[in-house]
Amino acid sequence: MANLSLKHIYKVYPNGTKAVNDFNMQIEDKEFIVFVGPSGCGKSTTLRMIAGLEEISAGELKIGDVVVNGLEPKDRDIAMVFQNYALYPHMTIYDNIAFGLQMRKVPKDEIDRRVREAAEILGITDYLKKKPKEMSGGQRQRVALGRAIVREPKVMLLDEPLSNLDAKLRTQMRSEIVKLHKKLQTTFIYVTHDQVEAMTMGTRIVVMKDGFIKQIDTPKNLYKYPANKFVAGFIGTPQMNFFEGTILKDGDRVCINFANSQARLTVPYSALTKVIPHYLDGEHKVTIGFRAEDISLDPVKVEQSQAVVKVKVSHTEELGTETLVYGDINLDGDDFTDTGTRVIIKSGGFKEYESGEVVEAAFDIGAIHLFDSETEESILPRVPEYNYLNCTVSGNKLRTLGTEFDIPPAISCDDGEYELLLPVTALANGETKAKVIGCEKVSGSNLLSLDINGVMVFTISDLAQSNGEANIGIDFKQITLRRGGENVVQPLPLVNSLDATFIMEKVAEMDEMGKRKKKALYSFVIEGEKCVCPDEVCAKMFAAFSGRKVFNTSYTCEFSPYDFTVGESGITATIVGELDYSSERFLKCSLNGKEVYVRTDKPLTGEVKLIPDLNTVSVIEKDRQIRIV
Repeated sequence: MANLSLKHIYKVYPNGTKAVNDFNMQIEDKEFIVFVGPSGCGKSTTLRMIAGLEEISAGELKIGDVVVNGLEPKDRDIAMVFQNYALYPHMTIYDNIAFGLQMRKVPKDEIDRRVREAAEILGITDYLKKKPKEMSGGQRQRVALGRAIVREPKVMLLDEPLSNLDAKLRTQMRSEIVKLHKKLQTTFIYVTHDQVEAMTMGTRIVVMKDGFIKQIDTPKNLYKYPANKFVAGFIGTPQMNFFEGTILKDGDRVCINFANSQARLTVPYSALTKVIPHYLDGEHKVTIGFRAEDISLDPVKVEQSQAVVKVKVSHTEELGTETLVYGDINLDGDDFTDTGTRVIIKSGGFKEYESGEVVEAAFDIGAIHLFDSETEESILPRVPEYNYLNCTVSGNKLRTLGTEFDIPPAISCDDGEYELLLPVTALANGETKAKVIGCEKVSGSNLLSLDINGVMVFTISDLAQSNGEANIGIDFKQITLRRGGENVVQPLPLVNSLDATFIMEKVAEMDEMGKRKKKALYSFVIEGEKCVCPDEVCAKMFAAFSGRKVFNTSYTCEFSPYDFTVGESGITATIVGELDYSSERFLKCSLNGKEVYVRTDKPLTGEVKLIPDLNTVSVIEKDRQIRIV
């Protein structure tokens, strides 16, 4: 059994095409992971890189504690089930299942035990003497699974194994594979283009598009909290309803206006507190999303709802337990021209509606989804990036949330009123009392809702608590102050980017016998200064450059302000300022025209020698824009 670690995995073909871009994921032991997405999204390529059937262009792949980038497929302790079964037609089912073990010289009695045990698990014991042509598609799929099971691998890889089966058999085999995973208690990674398979099988799902990960989450969270319009539309049947429009905040109410229609909803602002504020100006175009089941035609719900829109019915589809009602919120539409106002509504049981009939529909505002019309990213995130607050600066005091906070010397701005962008991670421990009014578990973190003098804010906490009190303060390193649409105060930069090259030198050393020998020493030359490269970083560099010149390439090395120490030798930089945040102090340095920020324990002036910690470095190859380390 094993977990997998994929860090900055890329697949780049010789013509420059990136099939997989910066794939990062931790897969725990015994998980059932599903890669899903449209054709060409990179899901099968990623699976084949895990299997060793495709070379990794850059990145680190670990199975257990072993880096397997350079290992042959047979040495990775994985088993793979292919789409086309790949059975030997001239062999019996017994021999097909046993073949891999026979090639590994496993003892005959052990082979027999494993084959019969796998056949019993899969229900094909009576077919062991038959040949593949005598079996159905579903039975052949079981044979392919059996051949993988007898390997007793750490990881099972399945590449669209059900795509050749009919709908009924797919449903049956889907259930069988889930049962098999529970019985074997090993890690499964499954590739499919079918979102129904993904939702019903995976403990977590990786949604991919154009080689990028769009979202990784549980089936429930993907459905309820899509991070972007693509995931929202890809997951769920029928597809989510999307409308263009604007949203305008007016006091404690928000008006949602649908484009190309007279439809509008007026709802309490409390239902949309996580919306990024500048989208509430009534001018930014947004995409509004509602799933079919979150719109109701039930007269009781319509009567009780404050979010009601009139819909002109086009036609219906009766599905037995429910009826899909197709309509348009543009009552002046001609039923042919798509004005982005069409809607699909799920109605329970058999319901009869006449074509052209106008009905009232209640929208569940608690289930609304909002996306930026251009980037298609959610503007109603499950975990907000910022709390957007108004504040006043006077002297060395910042007043917000009904409280005064001391401004550290690093913050410099005129007195007056500002907009404060306060990250959810910036509410540090302090002396201000806050009332905890809610807690939501999100991806292993606790998102707390706090009431501070009547204002609700969000923060990330190590503690899970739905009520009680918390003591908060402001981490001024992270804040942004805006006035007139411009940033007056910006957060401390967390990334220092420096140009680098990678070199090798031959150095002499003495071996155990006292003889001189040459040893290769690898270094990064960063801004003209030679820095010896740790073995682990060297290994990642060479792993990413199979067939390419690792030494004739331009790189960017990235460090945080905490990754430098000041010493007697190192990269020469000139101190041009100091940022005192009271609890922490940073040097602002100039290095060949670049600004570099460095954590310091004491005040310094003039020139300093900076020693970067290459154990924490992040390396980007400039030409291919690939993050290698």
